[in-house]
Amino acid sequence: MNIKERMEELERLLNKYNYEYYVLDKPTVEDSEYDRLMQELTSLEEEYPDYKSDTSPTTRVGSTVVTSFNKIVHQRPMLSLGNVFNEEEIVKFDERIKKEGFNPEYVCELKIDGLAISLIYKNGALIRGVTRGDGTIGEDITNNVKTIKTIPLTLSKNIDIEVRGEIYIDKKEFIRINEERKKEGLDVFQNCRNLASGSVRQLDSKITAERNLNNFIYHLPNPLDYGINTHSDALLFMKGLGFRVNPSYKICKNINEVIAFINEKTTERKDLPYDIDGIVIKVNDIRTQEELGFTARSPKWATAYKFPAEKVTTKLTDIKFTVGRTGKITPNAMLEPVRVAGSTIRKATLHNEDYILNKDIRVGDIVVIQKAGDVIPEVVKPDLDRRTEILPKFEMIDKCPICGTRLIRKKDEANHYCPNPKCDARLSQKLIHFVSRKAMNIDGLGERIIEDYYNFGYLSDIPSIYNLKNYKSELKSLEGFGERSVDNLLNAIENSKNNSLEKLLFGLGIRHFGEKNASILAKKYKTIDNIINATYEDLIATSDVGDVMAKSIIAYFKDENNLKMIDTLKSIGVNMEYLGSETVEDERFLNKKFVLTGTISTMSRDELKEIITNRGGNVTSSVSEKTDVVIVGAAPGSKYDKALELGIEIWNEEELMEILNK
Repeated sequence: MNIKERMEELERLLNKYNYEYYVLDKPTVEDSEYDRLMQELTSLEEEYPDYKSDTSPTTRVGSTVVTSFNKIVHQRPMLSLGNVFNEEEIVKFDERIKKEGFNPEYVCELKIDGLAISLIYKNGALIRGVTRGDGTIGEDITNNVKTIKTIPLTLSKNIDIEVRGEIYIDKKEFIRINEERKKEGLDVFQNCRNLASGSVRQLDSKITAERNLNNFIYHLPNPLDYGINTHSDALLFMKGLGFRVNPSYKICKNINEVIAFINEKTTERKDLPYDIDGIVIKVNDIRTQEELGFTARSPKWATAYKFPAEKVTTKLTDIKFTVGRTGKITPNAMLEPVRVAGSTIRKATLHNEDYILNKDIRVGDIVVIQKAGDVIPEVVKPDLDRRTEILPKFEMIDKCPICGTRLIRKKDEANHYCPNPKCDARLSQKLIHFVSRKAMNIDGLGERIIEDYYNFGYLSDIPSIYNLKNYKSELKSLEGFGERSVDNLLNAIENSKNNSLEKLLFGLGIRHFGEKNASILAKKYKTIDNIINATYEDLIATSDVGDVMAKSIIAYFKDENNLKMIDTLKSIGVNMEYLGSETVEDERFLNKKFVLTGTISTMSRDELKEIITNRGGNVTSSVSEKTDVVIVGAAPGSKYDKALELGIEIWNEEELMEILNK
């Protein structure tokens, strides 16, 4: 056996032993034997570096240091799940699916509280690990993923595949790391999720390796391509390839079994070795999933039951007010520090004046707080039994806490607003929104950094972001900002100039205007100048644009200050055009409603939806008298029968391809 063959044999053995130990929890060799083989392979790789493979188990120790994470566009969007919070909402989720003509079987899985990851393999070898990011664009963290021992570097079959799952950290490991940090005088991590997320995004992979991260794989995006017809079979398939699949899942024949599983796991939650924040409910049959389809943000065939928010009590010591980017004033409760759902909470939202008065919340009260949806801390109510003295009633402020302008409260709205467009607080919040992930996605410009730069005079408005390069030496001299971090930030700012129009539109912060609306307008109008010149009648005729939004868009682009800002961004080189797929009007598709059923062999369902949309059509999920065409693939469902019953035009795959090819 020559050197190269010996190295290949060592790699195969070590990967096998690693899988048995970390995934199966059934080691077949002593630790000393594993260590001996690892030492031999390490020595050979040092002597013969040309023979070292990308999937060598020695990569798990972490040795790569990068200056930044590359942005990667997901081949298929990594959508988030919708949420349900009680039994009534779970039943309604089931009823919505049954209204579509299905009687589904479900798979219930534990919702791991960690960081979502996409793993891509070529010929059975790991080539890329990508974070979820904004669902469309993630970050390449391959070097760090390779340090996670439960993620296979090679699979049991030489296939091309993408799988998705969750990176997390065990509770015991969380405690160990925090104990070490206490000894070193460092701040401790607040919860397992924050530790896992921070660990996997370390620029030095050696730090990631030291954190002993873990993972579960739970999703195969394209199971039909592998002849797999149910989600439960996909889990078994992925397990057979060498992935770690959580065994605590259950196939439920009906929604009553789903509820029973949730009740069972709710009681077991605290005894698990890892954190979970809910139960994921998925329709098991893949073709039913495809027929149900997706909303703009989440699949219609799955949802996440979120555990009831943990409630604790603490003292409300003060109420302070913040100003948002639209001028909205939010009262915030200042609290005596208390732990809630793994985090130390010192501040919680009080929403608005009506919320405080209706609940009779007063400074000095002992209040009940919770994390709404396990994310945003809020005050639920005062504990009136513990109000032992007369406390002053809440009175809403009448002037902006930042600029002193008199506040306004619009008719039929619960919120107060600062109407001063030059209010310092509004300007900084607009900057924070502009650089956010769903807007221009400028990594490195977080809320604290923007506030610091704003206070130092380096930022004053949106265009000033692109002039930060003029302060490069000053930025490097600030505490916590080294040469590498400043260079990465300036590169991210420069790269953001190439974003498609919808990112810029959303980043402008137009009132009543969301991310989905930005995509629709960008796709329709193609350039920002076309949107600026659009009439109310034209806007109101656009899908998902109502009266309030149309008026808000027109008002924004009538403002001379906004137009000057856009001209400045143009001169800086910020892209003002839509860079996505072009819409080609086709009378066979234009303004028609399409429903898809069955499997199309020549393309994925998402690809077909994009084709229809780009030709001016709309894809809906259910057949009705308003449906124009039903496209039927192999093994169609009940939608085909309903189309026949209603006499709706039907295209099979052959007819579809003939129409598309003309």
